[in-house]
Amino acid sequence: NPAISITENVLHFKAQGHGAKGDNVYEFHLEFLDLVKPELVYKLTQRQVNITVQKKVSQWWERLTKQEKRPLFLAPDFDRWLDESDAEMELRAKEEERLNKLRMESQGSPETLASLKKGYLFMYNLVQFLGFSWIFVNMTSFYDTFHTVADMMYFCQMLAVVEAINAAIGVTKSSVIPSLFQLLGRNFILFIVFGTMEEMQNKAVVFFVFYIWSTAEILRYPFYMLSCIDMDWKVLTWLRYTMWIPLYPLGCLAEAVSVIQSIPIFNETGRFSFTLPYPVKIKIYLIILFLGLYINFRHLYKQRRRRFGQKKKKIH
Repeated sequence: NPAISITENVLHFKAQGHGAKGDNVYEFHLEFLDLVKPELVYKLTQRQVNITVQKKVSQWWERLTKQEKRPLFLAPDFDRWLDESDAEMELRAKEEERLNKLRMESQGSPETLASLKKGYLFMYNLVQFLGFSWIFVNMTSFYDTFHTVADMMYFCQMLAVVEAINAAIGVTKSSVIPSLFQLLGRNFILFIVFGTMEEMQNKAVVFFVFYIWSTAEILRYPFYMLSCIDMDWKVLTWLRYTMWIPLYPLGCLAEAVSVIQSIPIFNETGRFSFTLPYPVKIKIYLIILFLGLYINFRHLYKQRRRRFGQKKKKIH
């Protein structure tokens, strides 16, 4: 029968238990950093006592206790630990899940809608996987890539608009900003830099841009397909959360090279030079390109850390 209470923002604990040195009385006091609710909930098990204390005001604390130095007997439980960014993302995910649930309940049977959603996402990812696989297999020449696979690349990149829409309306939990940066960046390269200038279409850089794009996507879309049917293939999961590390910088470099190579051609032809000269627009685009690289890198790094982050061992 442990004696547990909160008085004047201090948690008091006293109980008798059997430890490594036999039966002993265990006692401690914790003064919290900020106000907490005086009511608490605790649960006894054969191995431990689980105590739940709620903050009086829901806000982020710099630390748990009022004293700056953590007590020697106190150690975080890293299995349940969240930093501030992770906590915000978890709350946002829970809120999105709650809103999606309410939306589905108002529109029809949750099970039926969930099945339709999974089927729709599975088919979308399957079509994109087949499209990019076809592109990857049919790129056989450094200098004739565009004329061989351009139509399929047009189709896949126009279809990728669906991903940004899905993220915006809550069909998927993807972030909208990274999806838009990737979509707009790729479509600028494909439709403007390559699509409007025949002089660019025979350059080797087209092969490298298409090769990097398709390599990334034939790893990403199968992962999403398996997620739709609640399957986890560890090799594919590792590849999806790891291969972006070399592929994204290489893709960004290849896109930048294609843009730089297009400057003399645009200067000579004068295309798209209204309002601002094309070189000025290109410099602005390059800044946005590397800004997008940073945003996507940060987003994917957080995803990878959540998936593969090592759990710290408890200190006893």
